Amino acid sequence: MHKKKYDIVIVGAGISGSVFAERSANMGKSVLILDKRNHIGGNCYDYKSNSGIMVHKYGPHIFHTNNEKVWKYVNKFAKFNNYTHKVLSKIDDDLFEFPINRNTINKFFDKKFKTDDEVKYFLDSVRDKSIKKPKNSEDAILSRIGVELYEAFFKQYTIKQWDISPRELDRTVMERIPIRTNIDDRYFTDKFQGIPIEGYTKLFENMLNNRNIDIQLDTNFFDIKDKLRCNTLVYTGPIDKFFEYKYGKLKYRSLDIKFETINMEKFQDVGVVNYPNEKNFTRITEYKKFLDEDSNKTIISKEYPRWDGELYYPVLDKENKLLNEKYKNEIKKLKNVIFIGRLANYKYYNMDQAFENALDLYKSPY
Repeated sequence: MHKKKYDIVIVGAGISGSVFAERSANMGKSVLILDKRNHIGGNCYDYKSNSGIMVHKYGPHIFHTNNEKVWKYVNKFAKFNNYTHKVLSKIDDDLFEFPINRNTINKFFDKKFKTDDEVKYFLDSVRDKSIKKPKNSEDAILSRIGVELYEAFFKQYTIKQWDISPRELDRTVMERIPIRTNIDDRYFTDKFQGIPIEGYTKLFENMLNNRNIDIQLDTNFFDIKDKLRCNTLVYTGPIDKFFEYKYGKLKYRSLDIKFETINMEKFQDVGVVNYPNEKNFTRITEYKKFLDEDSNKTIISKEYPRWDGELYYPVLDKENKLLNEKYKNEIKKLKNVIFIGRLANYKYYNMDQAFENALDLYKSPY
């Protein structure tokens, strides 16, 4: 296969690589996709279990977006249900709606607020007004909701998730978490939400079903890169690995996801329950909730954050952001190589952002 010269070789069959492949093939270009895993779809990969439940191998993936262009694009390849994601947080023996909203605050503080203004006034009374310009994630959340809610819902969860104090974590990590004064208990408020009825893997299969696309799985790009012939290389892998870690390794947090099949129809009330404090896992996901599947069993997963394993979350502290800048400067020296996606950009993307980024970048000349 490598004797053939392709217009484009793409490293990685996740969202970014698949969008680029689909768009390129649609324009008549020849494409080769390589992936070191034995499946397409990247971390969105899912499969049907023996009990008939669709399982997300790399943890829950809920599609949500306000971008109509992205929504129309993904609906070309899959039909979505209207699943609305809801999350609860377990504090001591109680379950609280999350993200924090008026119901959460009323239950946590034993209040009876009935309006948004009452909640805004209350939060203003408990927040840390001395923090004018948040310098880190702890500042970002204390300046919005104060110490009690921070310590109950965020502090230990963040330490478990990142293995560092929220004081050492970039403020943007916490700034993207909404705090609501209404009673909206949806985790996402985007206009378009849902999960592919036939699963994400089927969506990617439909995207890549083009005679101009060749797919080679179980293949490490770095083992065969000298044999490849192409006009353009699209790289979605770790940026530091591409440059042989010449400045050092970028840090990522990973997850050890433990799956359990349980002989009961229902394990919990919502798709995801967070465990900020007493457990050493961060959350439990119940997968049959996503597609409302009928089974006398259920499948859950518990997520244990760790350092080794699949690269999930870039650690956006000062040291790693500076290191990433060094690698980004190396890209400028290359020709006909495009770096795209979470690992190549060392940036966390929601699914819709990954689709949007790839669609927007494709329009750029290369």
